[in-house]
Amino acid sequence: MGLGAYRPARAVSNAEVCELIDSDDEWIRRRTGIVSRRFAGPDEDVVSMAVEAGARALEQAGLPGSRLDTIVLASMTHLQQSPGAAPQVAHRLGSRAAAMDVNAACAGFCHGLAVADSLVRSRTADHVLVIGSDKMTDVIDPTDRSTAFLFADGAGAVVVGPSESMGIGPVAWGSDGDLHHLIAHSASWLELRDKPDLPWPTMRMAGQEVFRWTTREVPATARTALALAGLAPADLAAFIPHQANLRIIEKVAKEIDLPPHVAIARDIVTAGNTSAASIPLAMAQLVESGEVADGGAALLIGFGAGLTQAAQVVQLP
Repeated sequence: MGLGAYRPARAVSNAEVCELIDSDDEWIRRRTGIVSRRFAGPDEDVVSMAVEAGARALEQAGLPGSRLDTIVLASMTHLQQSPGAAPQVAHRLGSRAAAMDVNAACAGFCHGLAVADSLVRSRTADHVLVIGSDKMTDVIDPTDRSTAFLFADGAGAVVVGPSESMGIGPVAWGSDGDLHHLIAHSASWLELRDKPDLPWPTMRMAGQEVFRWTTREVPATARTALALAGLAPADLAAFIPHQANLRIIEKVAKEIDLPPHVAIARDIVTAGNTSAASIPLAMAQLVESGEVADGGAALLIGFGAGLTQAAQVVQLP
């Protein structure tokens, strides 16, 4: 019913990132497609960015926060273990709705959307606000050559409500917990407690292994989501995958035989990898640019730490 995006004001070039790592602009563009990304300011966090995106989605949907029944916030970077961030977001949006955090990393938005879909279909809720918000710069070591150039900050949101026709298809999802170590923090809070001299835990990633897992598993999940929705690739108006890496995006698009008329989200180029925020941000970019018509069918798929993945076909606002 509505779509909202929040991008921090500060644009950061590859050259600036490379001041702290042994890399260069040409290598980053060739390996990932990234040219620039947005970094949040010191006064911005998961909650404040989520509120901005959520407010914009509500405005587009023509709803006040008081009309929400549920808020689902997908994030992996809320730095307070308890309480969760979602109730704070609800309060700032003028809502007393049920509010929950979901941590499925870069697949979090699609997980949240599946929860929202089920809540509305079961008539447990009429209106659900789904937000993906991540401040990855809080959990990334700016000197780590494997992650520093990839990740960025932002938030995106959608309002989900009742419809006479199917606007969100069944979800295809799963996890590979035996590979949890491929994307993980360098230490746990217990380790930090017992060894206070440890460096601040930051996210580490085995890039090649993750690339191989993604290009092996994600196309099959995408095809399953299409089959569950009763659609073929040619029926799509857009393909909006998690913005992890341009090489992954284009390889998956090729594997599922997308025809030329399907718009492919490439927000990664100027947004970087914003984890749970990447799919709604990429959706907003496609819609706002006019690359895809209103109301078209879009295949969404998220994948990331856990390892987790989830996909569904949606009707764009």
